[in-house]
Amino acid sequence: MQKRESAVLEKARRIVLEHGWNSTVYQILNPGIDFWFPASGHAVVGQVRCRRVRVVAGAPVASKERLKAVSDEFEADAAARGDTVCYFCAEARLENVYSASVDHSKVLLGAQPVWDPKNWATIVSGNKNVRSQINRARNKNVVVSEWSIDRAEDHPELVETLQAWLDSKGLPPLHFMVEPQTLSDLQNRRVFVAERDSEVNGFVVLSPVPTRNGWLFEQFVHRPSSPNGTVELMIDFAMRALAESGSDYATLGLSPLSKRADIDPFENPLWLRFVLAWMRKHGQRFYNFDGLDAFKAKFQPEMWEPVFAISNEKNFSFKTLKAIAAAFSNDEPLKLFLGGLWRAFRTELTWLKGKIYSLK
Repeated sequence: MQKRESAVLEKARRIVLEHGWNSTVYQILNPGIDFWFPASGHAVVGQVRCRRVRVVAGAPVASKERLKAVSDEFEADAAARGDTVCYFCAEARLENVYSASVDHSKVLLGAQPVWDPKNWATIVSGNKNVRSQINRARNKNVVVSEWSIDRAEDHPELVETLQAWLDSKGLPPLHFMVEPQTLSDLQNRRVFVAERDSEVNGFVVLSPVPTRNGWLFEQFVHRPSSPNGTVELMIDFAMRALAESGSDYATLGLSPLSKRADIDPFENPLWLRFVLAWMRKHGQRFYNFDGLDAFKAKFQPEMWEPVFAISNEKNFSFKTLKAIAAAFSNDEPLKLFLGGLWRAFRTELTWLKGKIYSLK
Protein backbone atom coordinates (compact mmCIF):
# COMPACT_ATOMS: atom_id res chain seq x y z
CA MET A 1 0.00 0.00 0.00
CA GLN A 2 1.36 3.45 -0.88
CA LYS A 3 0.21 6.88 0.22
CA ARG A 4 -1.01 9.51 -2.21
CA GLU A 5 2.07 11.61 -2.91
CA SER A 6 1.67 13.45 -6.20
CA ALA A 7 4.10 11.18 -8.07
CA VAL A 8 2.24 8.08 -6.87
CA LEU A 9 -1.11 9.61 -7.78
CA GLU A 10 0.11 10.40 -11.30
CA LYS A 11 1.49 6.87 -11.66
CA ALA A 12 -1.93 5.48 -10.75
CA ARG A 13 -3.62 7.92 -13.13
CA ARG A 14 -1.46 6.76 -16.05
CA ILE A 15 -2.36 3.13 -15.37
CA VAL A 16 -6.06 3.98 -15.10
CA LEU A 17 -5.99 5.84 -18.43
CA GLU A 18 -4.18 2.93 -20.11
CA HIS A 19 -6.05 -0.07 -18.66
CA GLY A 20 -9.23 1.27 -17.02
CA TRP A 21 -12.29 -0.89 -17.89
CA ASN A 22 -14.58 -0.89 -14.83
CA SER A 23 -17.11 1.95 -15.03
CA THR A 24 -15.93 3.25 -11.65
CA VAL A 25 -12.24 2.94 -12.46
CA TYR A 26 -11.41 6.65 -12.37
CA GLN A 27 -12.89 6.97 -8.89
CA ILE A 28 -9.88 5.21 -7.38
CA LEU A 29 -8.09 8.54 -7.86
CA ASN A 30 -10.51 10.32 -5.51
CA PRO A 31 -9.39 11.42 -2.03
CA GLY A 32 -9.25 8.80 0.71
CA ILE A 33 -8.34 5.79 -1.45
CA ASP A 34 -4.92 4.15 -1.09
CA PHE A 35 -2.97 2.46 -3.87
CA TRP A 36 -1.38 -0.95 -4.09
CA PHE A 37 1.02 -1.69 -6.96
CA PRO A 38 2.08 -5.26 -7.80
CA ALA A 39 5.73 -6.20 -8.03
CA SER A 40 4.95 -7.99 -11.28
CA GLY A 41 4.23 -4.95 -13.41
CA HIS A 42 1.97 -2.22 -14.70
CA ALA A 43 -1.25 -2.36 -12.64
CA VAL A 44 -2.86 -0.73 -9.61
CA VAL A 45 -5.52 -1.50 -6.99
CA GLY A 46 -7.47 1.27 -5.26
CA GLN A 47 -8.49 0.23 -1.76
CA VAL A 48 -9.54 1.21 1.74
CA ARG A 49 -8.49 -1.07 4.60
CA CYS A 50 -11.20 -1.42 7.24
CA ARG A 51 -11.35 -3.95 10.06
CA ARG A 52 -8.85 -6.31 8.46
CA VAL A 53 -10.72 -6.25 5.16
CA ARG A 54 -9.26 -4.62 2.08
CA VAL A 55 -12.27 -3.08 0.35
CA VAL A 56 -11.32 -2.57 -3.28
CA ALA A 57 -12.89 0.16 -5.38
CA GLY A 58 -14.20 -1.89 -8.29
CA ALA A 59 -11.48 -4.22 -9.50
CA PRO A 60 -7.73 -4.28 -10.01
CA VAL A 61 -6.76 -2.02 -12.90
CA ALA A 62 -4.78 -4.16 -15.30
CA SER A 63 -4.92 -5.54 -18.81
CA LYS A 64 -7.57 -8.22 -19.28
CA GLU A 65 -4.88 -10.86 -19.74
CA ARG A 66 -3.21 -10.03 -16.41
CA LEU A 67 -6.31 -9.38 -14.30
CA LYS A 68 -6.30 -12.81 -12.64
CA ALA A 69 -2.55 -12.75 -11.92
CA VAL A 70 -2.72 -9.27 -10.40
CA SER A 71 -5.73 -10.24 -8.28
CA ASP A 72 -3.90 -13.34 -7.04
CA GLU A 73 -0.83 -11.31 -6.12
CA PHE A 74 -2.95 -8.73 -4.31
CA GLU A 75 -4.85 -11.38 -2.34
CA ALA A 76 -1.61 -13.12 -1.39
CA ASP A 77 -0.24 -9.82 -0.08
CA ALA A 78 -3.43 -9.28 1.93
CA ALA A 79 -3.34 -12.81 3.38
CA ALA A 80 0.28 -12.35 4.46
CA ARG A 81 -0.91 -9.43 6.60
CA GLY A 82 -3.97 -11.23 7.93
CA ASP A 83 -6.50 -9.42 5.71
CA THR A 84 -9.33 -10.63 3.52
CA VAL A 85 -10.36 -8.89 0.29
CA CYS A 86 -13.67 -7.61 -1.04
CA TYR A 87 -14.00 -6.17 -4.55
CA PHE A 88 -16.88 -3.70 -4.26
CA CYS A 89 -18.70 -2.72 -7.47
CA ALA A 90 -17.03 -5.47 -9.49
CA GLU A 91 -18.42 -5.89 -12.98
CA ALA A 92 -18.50 -8.63 -15.62
CA ARG A 93 -14.76 -8.87 -16.29
CA LEU A 94 -13.78 -9.70 -12.70
CA GLU A 95 -16.98 -11.67 -12.08
CA ASN A 96 -15.99 -13.94 -14.96
CA VAL A 97 -12.57 -14.52 -13.37
CA TYR A 98 -14.16 -15.86 -10.17
CA SER A 99 -17.43 -17.31 -11.47
CA ALA A 100 -16.23 -20.89 -10.91
CA SER A 101 -14.12 -20.25 -7.79
CA VAL A 102 -15.08 -22.16 -4.64
CA ASP A 103 -12.86 -19.87 -2.57
CA HIS A 104 -14.72 -16.69 -3.51
CA SER A 105 -18.30 -15.62 -2.87
CA LYS A 106 -20.31 -12.87 -4.50
CA VAL A 107 -23.41 -10.84 -3.77
CA LEU A 108 -25.47 -8.79 -6.19
CA LEU A 109 -25.36 -5.10 -5.27
CA GLY A 110 -27.72 -3.90 -7.98
CA ALA A 111 -27.51 -2.84 -11.61
CA GLN A 112 -26.28 0.08 -13.66
CA PRO A 113 -28.02 1.47 -16.77
CA VAL A 114 -25.99 1.71 -19.98
CA TRP A 115 -26.38 3.56 -23.28
CA ASP A 116 -24.46 4.08 -26.48
CA PRO A 117 -24.59 7.89 -26.59
CA LYS A 118 -24.94 7.83 -30.36
CA ASN A 119 -28.42 6.33 -29.86
CA TRP A 120 -29.47 8.84 -27.23
CA ALA A 121 -31.27 11.35 -29.47
CA THR A 122 -33.47 8.61 -30.92
CA ILE A 123 -34.31 7.28 -27.45
CA VAL A 124 -35.30 10.72 -26.15
CA SER A 125 -37.34 11.55 -29.25
CA GLY A 126 -39.64 8.64 -28.37
CA ASN A 127 -39.73 9.34 -24.62
CA LYS A 128 -42.51 11.79 -23.82
CA ASN A 129 -41.80 11.80 -20.08
CA VAL A 130 -38.15 12.82 -20.45
CA ARG A 131 -38.91 15.38 -23.18
CA SER A 132 -41.53 16.95 -20.91
CA GLN A 133 -39.07 17.33 -18.05
CA ILE A 134 -36.40 18.79 -20.34
CA ASN A 135 -38.88 21.33 -21.70
CA ARG A 136 -39.93 22.34 -18.18
CA ALA A 137 -36.38 23.36 -17.38
CA ARG A 138 -35.92 25.15 -20.71
CA ASN A 139 -39.16 27.05 -20.18
CA LYS A 140 -37.72 28.27 -16.87
CA ASN A 141 -34.69 29.67 -18.76
CA VAL A 142 -32.29 26.94 -17.65
CA VAL A 143 -29.39 26.55 -20.06
CA VAL A 144 -26.56 24.01 -19.98
CA SER A 145 -23.00 24.37 -21.22
CA GLU A 146 -19.75 22.49 -20.85
CA TRP A 147 -17.17 24.23 -18.70
CA SER A 148 -13.45 23.83 -19.19
CA ILE A 149 -11.56 22.09 -16.40
CA ASP A 150 -9.62 25.29 -15.65
CA ARG A 151 -12.87 27.18 -15.16
CA ALA A 152 -14.69 24.48 -13.19
CA GLU A 153 -12.01 23.43 -10.70
CA ASP A 154 -12.88 24.86 -7.28
CA HIS A 155 -15.24 27.38 -8.84
CA PRO A 156 -17.03 29.10 -5.91
CA GLU A 157 -20.52 28.72 -7.40
CA LEU A 158 -20.01 25.01 -8.04
CA VAL A 159 -18.68 24.52 -4.52
CA GLU A 160 -21.67 26.38 -3.09
CA THR A 161 -24.11 24.36 -5.21
CA LEU A 162 -22.48 21.12 -4.11
CA GLN A 163 -22.81 22.09 -0.46
CA ALA A 164 -26.48 23.02 -0.87
CA TRP A 165 -27.10 19.64 -2.51
CA LEU A 166 -25.28 17.74 0.24
CA ASP A 167 -27.19 19.64 2.93
CA SER A 168 -30.47 18.47 1.40
CA LYS A 169 -29.60 14.78 1.68
CA GLY A 170 -30.85 12.36 4.30
CA LEU A 171 -27.35 11.18 5.17
CA PRO A 172 -24.12 13.03 5.94
CA PRO A 173 -21.69 12.95 2.99
CA LEU A 174 -20.47 9.47 2.08
CA HIS A 175 -16.95 8.77 0.87
CA PHE A 176 -14.97 5.97 -0.79
CA MET A 177 -16.68 5.39 -4.18
CA VAL A 178 -19.21 8.21 -3.80
CA GLU A 179 -16.73 10.86 -2.67
CA PRO A 180 -18.41 14.25 -3.26
CA GLN A 181 -15.27 16.36 -3.07
CA THR A 182 -13.98 16.08 -6.62
CA LEU A 183 -13.99 19.75 -7.68
CA SER A 184 -10.35 20.24 -6.68
CA ASP A 185 -9.11 17.62 -9.18
CA LEU A 186 -11.13 17.49 -12.40
CA GLN A 187 -8.29 16.36 -14.63
CA ASN A 188 -9.53 14.12 -17.48
CA ARG A 189 -13.16 14.67 -16.43
CA ARG A 190 -15.93 16.58 -18.19
CA VAL A 191 -18.19 19.07 -16.41
CA PHE A 192 -21.58 20.31 -17.65
CA VAL A 193 -23.21 23.19 -15.78
CA ALA A 194 -26.85 24.30 -15.65
CA GLU A 195 -27.41 28.05 -15.22
CA ARG A 196 -30.52 30.15 -14.85
CA ASP A 197 -30.25 33.90 -15.23
CA SER A 198 -26.44 33.51 -15.04
CA GLU A 199 -26.62 31.69 -11.68
CA VAL A 200 -25.50 28.08 -11.28
CA ASN A 201 -28.40 25.71 -10.59
CA GLY A 202 -26.56 22.40 -10.95
CA PHE A 203 -23.77 20.46 -12.62
CA VAL A 204 -22.82 16.96 -13.68
CA VAL A 205 -19.32 15.52 -13.48
CA LEU A 206 -18.32 12.71 -15.85
CA SER A 207 -15.27 10.52 -15.32
CA PRO A 208 -13.67 8.47 -18.10
CA VAL A 209 -13.95 4.72 -18.67
CA PRO A 210 -10.90 4.67 -20.93
CA THR A 211 -10.75 1.24 -22.59
CA ARG A 212 -14.50 1.26 -23.30
CA ASN A 213 -14.36 4.72 -24.88
CA GLY A 214 -16.94 5.73 -22.36
CA TRP A 215 -17.97 7.83 -19.39
CA LEU A 216 -19.53 7.44 -15.96
CA PHE A 217 -21.91 10.15 -14.74
CA GLU A 218 -20.10 10.39 -11.42
CA GLN A 219 -22.21 13.18 -9.92
CA PHE A 220 -25.41 14.96 -10.89
CA VAL A 221 -25.72 17.83 -8.46
CA HIS A 222 -28.50 20.41 -8.28
CA ARG A 223 -29.81 23.01 -5.89
CA PRO A 224 -33.01 21.95 -4.10
CA SER A 225 -34.62 25.13 -5.50
CA SER A 226 -33.69 24.41 -9.13
CA PRO A 227 -36.59 24.10 -11.60
CA ASN A 228 -38.05 20.67 -12.35
CA GLY A 229 -36.21 19.04 -15.21
CA THR A 230 -32.82 20.60 -14.48
CA VAL A 231 -31.10 17.24 -13.96
CA GLU A 232 -32.79 15.74 -17.04
CA LEU A 233 -31.65 18.71 -19.13
CA MET A 234 -28.05 18.35 -17.92
CA ILE A 235 -28.01 14.61 -18.64
CA ASP A 236 -29.52 15.17 -22.10
CA PHE A 237 -26.99 17.87 -23.00
CA ALA A 238 -24.06 15.77 -21.75
CA MET A 239 -25.21 12.64 -23.59
CA ARG A 240 -25.48 14.57 -26.86
CA ALA A 241 -22.01 15.99 -26.30
CA LEU A 242 -20.67 12.45 -25.76
CA ALA A 243 -22.33 11.33 -28.98
CA GLU A 244 -20.78 14.23 -30.86
CA SER A 245 -17.31 13.31 -29.58
CA GLY A 246 -17.75 9.66 -30.65
CA SER A 247 -18.13 7.94 -27.27
CA ASP A 248 -19.42 4.36 -27.28
CA TYR A 249 -20.47 3.87 -23.65
CA ALA A 250 -22.19 5.87 -20.93
CA THR A 251 -23.69 4.90 -17.57
CA LEU A 252 -25.45 6.77 -14.79
CA GLY A 253 -23.83 4.40 -12.30
CA LEU A 254 -25.09 1.86 -9.81
CA SER A 255 -28.72 1.70 -8.72
CA PRO A 256 -28.29 -0.06 -5.35
CA LEU A 257 -30.64 -3.02 -4.80
CA SER A 258 -31.95 -2.82 -8.37
CA LYS A 259 -33.01 -6.14 -9.87
CA ARG A 260 -33.22 -4.91 -13.46
CA ALA A 261 -30.10 -6.70 -14.75
CA ASP A 262 -30.86 -9.71 -16.90
CA ILE A 263 -28.74 -12.42 -15.29
CA ASP A 264 -29.19 -16.11 -14.60
CA PRO A 265 -31.21 -16.82 -11.45
CA PHE A 266 -29.07 -15.67 -8.56
CA GLU A 267 -29.90 -15.28 -4.90
CA ASN A 268 -27.90 -13.46 -2.27
CA PRO A 269 -27.41 -15.29 1.06
CA LEU A 270 -30.60 -15.46 3.11
CA TRP A 271 -29.25 -13.26 5.92
CA LEU A 272 -28.20 -10.60 3.40
CA ARG A 273 -31.57 -10.71 1.63
CA PHE A 274 -33.18 -9.98 4.99
CA VAL A 275 -30.81 -7.04 5.64
CA LEU A 276 -31.34 -5.56 2.17
CA ALA A 277 -35.12 -5.97 2.40
CA TRP A 278 -35.06 -4.14 5.73
CA MET A 279 -32.96 -1.36 4.19
CA ARG A 280 -35.34 -0.98 1.26
CA LYS A 281 -38.38 -0.82 3.58
CA HIS A 282 -37.03 1.30 6.42
CA GLY A 283 -34.14 3.24 4.88
CA GLN A 284 -36.14 5.53 2.61
CA ARG A 285 -35.71 8.48 4.97
CA PHE A 286 -31.94 8.16 4.44
CA TYR A 287 -31.65 6.96 0.84
CA ASN A 288 -34.40 6.60 -1.75
CA PHE A 289 -33.36 3.35 -3.44
CA ASP A 290 -36.58 2.89 -5.41
CA GLY A 291 -36.73 6.53 -6.45
CA LEU A 292 -33.18 6.50 -7.80
CA ASP A 293 -33.82 3.26 -9.67
CA ALA A 294 -37.01 4.64 -11.24
CA PHE A 295 -35.25 7.90 -12.16
CA LYS A 296 -32.53 6.09 -14.09
CA ALA A 297 -34.98 3.64 -15.67
CA LYS A 298 -37.11 6.41 -17.16
CA PHE A 299 -34.28 7.22 -19.59
CA GLN A 300 -34.87 3.79 -21.18
CA PRO A 301 -31.38 2.25 -20.90
CA GLU A 302 -30.29 -0.03 -23.70
CA MET A 303 -29.16 -2.55 -21.09
CA TRP A 304 -28.65 -3.00 -17.35
CA GLU A 305 -25.30 -4.39 -16.20
CA PRO A 306 -25.15 -6.38 -12.93
CA VAL A 307 -22.79 -5.07 -10.26
CA PHE A 308 -21.34 -7.33 -7.57
CA ALA A 309 -19.32 -7.44 -4.39
CA ILE A 310 -16.85 -10.35 -4.59
CA SER A 311 -15.08 -11.56 -1.46
CA ASN A 312 -12.22 -14.04 -1.15
CA GLU A 313 -14.10 -16.08 1.45
CA LYS A 314 -16.24 -19.12 0.77
CA ASN A 315 -19.33 -17.47 2.29
CA PHE A 316 -19.89 -13.76 2.16
CA SER A 317 -19.78 -12.63 5.81
CA PHE A 318 -21.35 -10.00 7.99
CA LYS A 319 -17.81 -8.90 8.83
CA THR A 320 -17.27 -7.99 5.20
CA LEU A 321 -20.56 -6.10 5.07
CA LYS A 322 -19.50 -4.08 8.13
CA ALA A 323 -16.14 -3.32 6.49
CA ILE A 324 -17.94 -1.98 3.39
CA ALA A 325 -20.08 0.27 5.60
CA ALA A 326 -16.93 1.46 7.34
CA ALA A 327 -15.27 2.26 4.01
CA PHE A 328 -18.13 4.55 3.00
CA SER A 329 -18.28 6.25 6.42
CA ASN A 330 -14.57 6.85 7.08
CA ASP A 331 -14.72 3.91 9.52
CA GLU A 332 -17.53 5.57 11.52
CA PRO A 333 -20.76 3.78 10.48
CA LEU A 334 -22.49 4.50 13.83
CA LYS A 335 -21.72 8.20 13.51
CA LEU A 336 -23.10 8.12 9.96
CA PHE A 337 -26.33 6.46 11.15
CA LEU A 338 -26.81 8.90 14.02
CA GLY A 339 -26.09 11.79 11.67
CA GLY A 340 -28.80 10.48 9.36
CA LEU A 341 -31.29 10.32 12.22
CA TRP A 342 -30.46 13.89 13.20
CA ARG A 343 -30.95 15.11 9.63
CA ALA A 344 -34.26 13.26 9.42
CA PHE A 345 -35.39 14.88 12.68
CA ARG A 346 -34.46 18.35 11.42
CA THR A 347 -36.27 17.75 8.13
CA GLU A 348 -39.46 16.60 9.85
CA LEU A 349 -39.26 19.48 12.35
CA THR A 350 -38.99 21.97 9.47
CA TRP A 351 -41.98 20.32 7.77
CA LEU A 352 -44.01 20.48 11.01
CA LYS A 353 -43.19 24.16 11.52
CA GLY A 354 -44.32 24.91 7.97
CA LYS A 355 -47.53 22.98 8.52
CA ILE A 356 -48.31 24.88 11.72
CA TYR A 357 -47.54 28.20 10.05
CA SER A 358 -49.84 27.40 7.14
CA LEU A 359 -52.74 26.77 9.56
CA LYS A 360 -52.43 30.17 11.19
